[in-house]
Amino acid sequence: MTLDSFVTLGRSGLRISPYTLGTMTFGEDHGWGAPVAVSEAMITEYLERGGNSIDTANIYTNGHSEKIIGDYLAARPGLRDRIVLGSKFFGNLFPGDPNGGGAGRKAVVAQVEASLRRLGTDYLDLYWLHNWDRGVPVEETLRALDDLVTAGKIRYVGLSDLPAWKAAEAQVVAHFRGWTPAVAMQLEYSLLERTVEGELIPMAAEHGLGVLPWSPLKSGWLSGKFTRGGGTVDTMRGGIVGGPGEQDWPVIDTLVEVAAEAGVTPAAAALAWVGARPGVTSVLIGARRLDQLRANLDAVDVRLTTAQTARLDEVSEPALNFPAANNRDLAPSLGFAGATVDGRPSTALPWLEPSSTRY
Repeated sequence: MTLDSFVTLGRSGLRISPYTLGTMTFGEDHGWGAPVAVSEAMITEYLERGGNSIDTANIYTNGHSEKIIGDYLAARPGLRDRIVLGSKFFGNLFPGDPNGGGAGRKAVVAQVEASLRRLGTDYLDLYWLHNWDRGVPVEETLRALDDLVTAGKIRYVGLSDLPAWKAAEAQVVAHFRGWTPAVAMQLEYSLLERTVEGELIPMAAEHGLGVLPWSPLKSGWLSGKFTRGGGTVDTMRGGIVGGPGEQDWPVIDTLVEVAAEAGVTPAAAALAWVGARPGVTSVLIGARRLDQLRANLDAVDVRLTTAQTARLDEVSEPALNFPAANNRDLAPSLGFAGATVDGRPSTALPWLEPSSTRY
């Protein structure tokens, strides 16, 4: 697979690369990140390899990330329409202003106008709700987004970091009202964060949402930089997000072993694992240095064997919330009593064995 092996995003007609360029590191305004020249070099590297999907947010480096992308596109006439450009709203750039962020209509409209200005474009291909605004009726947010689609300012809607039940509600309301539904969901997903498999991943499949995992290397913990002694090659951001806990090391150790066996870096093995998970459309790849980005992009060609994948699956298996185990283990026996359905075998419950009498 290569970056130009495009994939259809969710229940839509939008096609994107299997890796999306994440730009949270563009700009040094947060005290860490990539200088402008390096950020531009990373865009060039990604596009020249055939990638077409770039993701940013209004809050990234206080809006500088969007401006860097906008300036890059402005210097290259004709490029804008050839890429899939997405940004997010919710983040408040104005301390003390209750309407400066969030998902109310006033905030949504103001945020999209500001993002379009910084990006130097008339429209966004994807506009993502960045988080859940508990105080705003979902109908208000969805109607505002539908109006933006009608106005031609956004093409598609995405959801990020919402609870599964809220995302499901949003999809049902949008379809019922005839408004624009979401086509994708961003969520944290990696070998060290698999609890999304309980509710979010199945919900996304049921409601036509393509999944874009963020932090697939768990803030670098799966990159091979960290050692059991606590050391890390790059401590700039490590000082902010910390390092792996004792419960993480069995997963990291197994990842290192599998990567060595496959002849790739731990980061490449971790990216290959998450990219092959059911429901995943495109993996968000970010970096602070050009060499980091190149190494991560190389992973698009990596394929782990069934045995290697199984080892990683086993060591990283999460404890999921109820009723995940009940639905997975009990439901087939309860419902199918030993029959094989949709290729899945079941066993009859032992409760049925003592007597053949049925009433």
